[in-house]
Amino acid sequence: MENISMQDSLTITWQEKVKTYAALSEEMGKLHPEILELAYQENWFKLFVPEVYGGPGKKLPEILKLEEELAEADGSLGWTVTLCAGAGWFAGFLNPVLAAEIFTDREVCFAGSGAVGGVAVKTGDGYLINGKWNYASGALHATIFTANCALKNEDGNDILDENCEPEIMSFILKKEEVNLLPGWSYFGLIATGSHAFEVKDLIVPENRTFKINKQIEIADQGFDYPFLQLAETTLTVNTLGMTNHFIKLVEDAFYLRTSLKRYTDEQVLFFTEELNRCKDEIQGLRQAFYNAFDRSWNQLINNSEITENTLTEVSAISRKLVHTCWRNVAKLYPYCGLEAAKKESEINRVWRDIHTASQHALLTFLV
Repeated sequence: MENISMQDSLTITWQEKVKTYAALSEEMGKLHPEILELAYQENWFKLFVPEVYGGPGKKLPEILKLEEELAEADGSLGWTVTLCAGAGWFAGFLNPVLAAEIFTDREVCFAGSGAVGGVAVKTGDGYLINGKWNYASGALHATIFTANCALKNEDGNDILDENCEPEIMSFILKKEEVNLLPGWSYFGLIATGSHAFEVKDLIVPENRTFKINKQIEIADQGFDYPFLQLAETTLTVNTLGMTNHFIKLVEDAFYLRTSLKRYTDEQVLFFTEELNRCKDEIQGLRQAFYNAFDRSWNQLINNSEITENTLTEVSAISRKLVHTCWRNVAKLYPYCGLEAAKKESEINRVWRDIHTASQHALLTFLV
């Protein structure tokens, strides 16, 4: 594939550039350097980073729409930006001196895992960490890793929180402190490079710990949006974007076959009606999703809190939209022809990305 210079890239849209390099990214098993450079230029990995630390000053309503567009352009790009930028949201809870240091790096990118994969033993002025964490999207170009650990005293006993439960703490680790464990061998979202990482007997100072939605370290709106709904909505728009891409490709594939006179007029009409039903259902739920999210956001900004009913509504519509996307992708797939089963084709890549994303546990169940 012909290389695109940075000067040439100024004359094309970012969507066109992503389309040019998406297949190459998949071959490499990570985002192509040209796409990474685009991400750095556009500050995509810093979407949630406050302006005080050099972030773009975007808020969640705008970010959701952008993440939908990114996922529609390329599933691996959308997923990587969503997970890495989402981890960058932790900037609001970090020690300010540490945060200022981290975000001076133009190419700063957070990767990590929400799982409790390690143990941190309290020492005199920090913690001794051992652990392994799976599925760190963007691991191959990440500069910072976040890791959740169970806390223990030096005698091996659990440190308990205010509810007498084992306390969990999040830690900031630098790329040179972790060992990457190649193992992202799945059939979709290949260019996310979501490899595992581990640390052994690593001493981490106290100032590299944080807890989300606890003590907000900056005066900026939106950092008290609940993390559960933040995760649900950002993952939802990824599936939505990939599904939008898939539907466009299905339409193109079917009518290409129709031009070869493979179908009767009645069959073409049947497909057209089926396609339109799928489009209408998804777009209707998309609007309901954004309406529900907007209500939650407006409550937070105007009232400094979101009602439980509204949060429940956001969670429910997120799941309903994602499940509807999955169902309609399955419904339309048989109309694509063998090109959709060809692993090198664009439509097959999008189909694989959707089904790999569907295995994230957060939105598996409707309730």
